[in-house]
Amino acid sequence: MSSSGCVLVDARRVFAESFGGAEPQLGVFAPGRVNLIGEHTDYNGGFVLPMALPLVTVLVGTPTSDGKISIVTTAEGADAPHRVEFEAPQDGRPLTPGNPSWANYVKGVIQHYRAGPVPGFNAVIASDVPLGGGLSSSASLEVATYTFLQQLCPDDGDPVQKALSCQRAEHTFAGVPCGIMDQFISVLGREGHALLIDCRSLEVTPLPLTDPGLVVLITNSNVRHELTGSEYPARRRQCEEAAKALGKESLRDASLGDLEALKACLTEECYRRARHVITEIARTTSAARALKAGDYRAFGKLMVQSHNSLRDDYEVSCPELDELVSLALEVSGVYGSRMTGGGFGGCTVTLVEASAADRTKQQLQEKFSGSATFYITKPSEGAGVLLL
Repeated sequence: MSSSGCVLVDARRVFAESFGGAEPQLGVFAPGRVNLIGEHTDYNGGFVLPMALPLVTVLVGTPTSDGKISIVTTAEGADAPHRVEFEAPQDGRPLTPGNPSWANYVKGVIQHYRAGPVPGFNAVIASDVPLGGGLSSSASLEVATYTFLQQLCPDDGDPVQKALSCQRAEHTFAGVPCGIMDQFISVLGREGHALLIDCRSLEVTPLPLTDPGLVVLITNSNVRHELTGSEYPARRRQCEEAAKALGKESLRDASLGDLEALKACLTEECYRRARHVITEIARTTSAARALKAGDYRAFGKLMVQSHNSLRDDYEVSCPELDELVSLALEVSGVYGSRMTGGGFGGCTVTLVEASAADRTKQQLQEKFSGSATFYITKPSEGAGVLLL
């Protein structure tokens, strides 16, 4: 059974338990993602290169006529309570964020939904995207919620506006000033392809990733990260300060020459943050060319350079992620490895020959000082509707 199939079974079971034995009428899914390269570049107007995962968030439910919204989550690690009830927004009365924090992602999407009015409904959320693992569990929840609302009261179907609405929900209700990458890939993911996304123009270039001799190995350090703290907003602010000092709209427009010429105008921290972003944007476009040419060695070297820059200049890695990358690179057949996601924990992504995947996994299992979880993955489809 596929990942979405297993999660759907769980969601339907909990729906019956939670809502008097009833069967849900509607079901949708939205994937998590792994970013192959291009970290912390999206909110700087740069390039990213993610792929959608077979790990998904499923939402099943049924509309109701009483104007009340009742939602249950089964997600492991979600804060309590696991069931929330509130009135559907109407007559200009907006929803407001609060506790539990997981419900803010749902409320934010309902508040920013582009059609309506949204009716009452009962729903269950189930997911196998690990929370806080750097695989974008939050965007997959937002996009699944939006896709469910599209079944209740259809909007115009514009996928870009859908992703932007979900991003707005995360900004305003979860308090995370994220870029557009996570929502974009969860909406627009394409089976067998990574997507080069220009986060300024929102232009997407699909790049085939179907070589049977190649594997993408995700290793979850199981160190949880919380991005609503000060670290993420602080780095975004430092990037904005650096761009302003360089006289640029964003760091997308800056070169290393610009940065070096005005280094004296920046704090050491802002200088290093900007250096990461400027070099990471260049690495991402180079990596896209390498992937298109099937030059996995070049791609792998860029992944390692990306990790080192995230560790040293952007300072968002942690000892566990550094250890996982270092151990993976010891294995013959590994092209490259790096931390992926916001940082401060979560996952690494490793590009490896298919014949060396088990050997790499064994090395990490035996030598990693923590307790890791592994996923051998392939690029998957974006959000869609499930037939119940």
